[in-house]
Amino acid sequence: MESIEIKRRARIWIVFIALLAAFFILVSLNVMLGSVQSSISDTLSALFGRGGDMADILWKIRLPRMLACVLLGGALALSGFLLQTFFNNPIAGPYVLGISSGAKLTVALVMVLVLGAHKSVGSVVLIGAAFVGAMISMGFVLLISQIIRRSAMLIVSGVMLGYIFSAITDFIITFADDASIVNLHNWSRGSFSGISWDNVRVMAVVVIVTSCLVFLLSKPIGAFQLGESYAKSVGVNVGAFRVALVLLSSVLSACVTAFAGPISFVGIAVPHIVKALLKTSRPLLVIPVCFLGGAIFCLGCDLIARTLFAPLELSISSVTAVFGAPVVITALLKKRARS
Repeated sequence: MESIEIKRRARIWIVFIALLAAFFILVSLNVMLGSVQSSISDTLSALFGRGGDMADILWKIRLPRMLACVLLGGALALSGFLLQTFFNNPIAGPYVLGISSGAKLTVALVMVLVLGAHKSVGSVVLIGAAFVGAMISMGFVLLISQIIRRSAMLIVSGVMLGYIFSAITDFIITFADDASIVNLHNWSRGSFSGISWDNVRVMAVVVIVTSCLVFLLSKPIGAFQLGESYAKSVGVNVGAFRVALVLLSSVLSACVTAFAGPISFVGIAVPHIVKALLKTSRPLLVIPVCFLGGAIFCLGCDLIARTLFAPLELSISSVTAVFGAPVVITALLKKRARS
């Protein structure tokens, strides 16, 4: 028994170290590679402000974008983990359930109104608008979940809800002026481009604080995974806990949508990958590794989106779908095999 525990701990440490190594490798590649290539020595010089044009590219474009991938990728993975816990559904996620689409709708509406009045819109306003949209979407999903108990039908309903919100968003964008349409179109496809240091500061505060709150809920989440009755028996206020899950997942997905637009499959795929690697679903382990896994997933996908056809840039959602969709299909097949 003791040897099994030692092997389990050794496996967790190996996974964690491997993920950290992958993280630092991808951070380095994201900083060095792009439409303008940079060697290690040039990158180090630019980091210390001695690289001329390369220093500008690094500090004004690549570093903020790389940090956005880390923060928002981790936020998406955690949001997906919380939703999968809440609905007890392996393919629940902010994109599939239409929550990202609802946030996208309200952000597009605010951007059209504000930009149409030739005024600038702040990061806090965008996050607030996205949160309202996410909560509206979550309200619809919760209502549907009370009527429809079957997981498959709930997911289909979420997808249809997402299509409705996306159609309304496209309708709103048609009334934007020409200058706004370009920005809105690029944002609505999902992208980490155009991230500024001010954006990074705001998203860092929101994501880090919310992620810490999620981590503090590790024990209640673990109890809830064993069923509502068990959670109540160990003193968890299930009603308040469910509200906390909804709010935290909505804040995380709203922050992502406000800055990068809707990004698909990260929130669904990463928690499954992490649980498969760790061979456990203990929240105390899954939550931090999930955040790290989301960061790695988005760093890798964004690197491909930027460099595969450089200087042309792919939509980040197109790349995440290519790698995330097979994970979702595998999860569905496993669930069917167990039922």
